[in-house]
Amino acid sequence: MRQRVWRVITAALAAAVFSATAILAQAAESSERLLDACLACHGDAQRGALPNVPALGAQPFDYLTIQLYMFREKMRVVEPMTSMLAGVKDDELKRLAAAIAKLPAPLPADGPTDAARVERAQALVVQHRCNFCHNRDYSGQQNVPRLAAQREDYLLKALRDYKSNARRGYDATMDDVLYPLNDDHFRDLAHFLSRQR
Repeated sequence: MRQRVWRVITAALAAAVFSATAILAQAAESSERLLDACLACHGDAQRGALPNVPALGAQPFDYLTIQLYMFREKMRVVEPMTSMLAGVKDDELKRLAAAIAKLPAPLPADGPTDAARVERAQALVVQHRCNFCHNRDYSGQQNVPRLAAQREDYLLKALRDYKSNARRGYDATMDDVLYPLNDDHFRDLAHFLSRQR
């Protein structure tokens, strides 16, 4: 009798382990498919692939998780992101964010650096404390994005979108910082930040 009970328990445990392993493998495969879809537009060679589309590497996990959640919940509507993430569970969003966060940081922009624009941008950074929230090296932290070596065109677009409220922030900090700034300031900041390591 004990042997029979033991065999039943052993078989049940084996089935549970096999089922859990299959579920984990399926989740990993699903996350890989999602990551491949992300990289088709965002690029995987440490540089964004398409104009006005950010490079993703080395973004903070918390920031990525929040952004993915906002896309899924249509708090940020950007196609194909919103459609691609519809119905994706929280655990899967976290796995995807973790995989993206491990990608290498983007490479700084090619091309000449305009010293006058850099000087103006550095003054703006100090005045508006950009290097406080985004870190001294602009690598981002927690729920604050990495700006260093991001695509210049994307940085300019993001700043314009925050200013016009086309892009919703999840706190009022960016609104306060950007209120006194104009498009010339944005161009200088984008030029400078895209060239940081």
